[in-house]
Amino acid sequence: MDDDDRVRQLLGEIRDAQREQLAEYQRVTQRSLELQERAVTRQEQAVFLYKGIVALGAVLVMALLGLLVFLLLRWSHELFR
Repeated sequence: MDDDDRVRQLLGEIRDAQREQLAEYQRVTQRSLELQERAVTRQEQAVFLYKGIVALGAVLVMALLGLLVFLLLRWSHELFR
């Protein structure tokens, strides 16, 4: 009988340890998913910001090229004699 009680106690301890490990695994997994979701959100925000900066840069470059063409056409007779 004593051995049966020891086996039952040992099995109970193993079961409890497995439950604790499962709970910890679930907690870590949930935290990992939350961090991944935050990372994806930040990446989406960064892409949106990057696209805005690129669009603004393109507009500025086009405006400067337009100004350069305008100035060259206006002053070409004096610059290229």
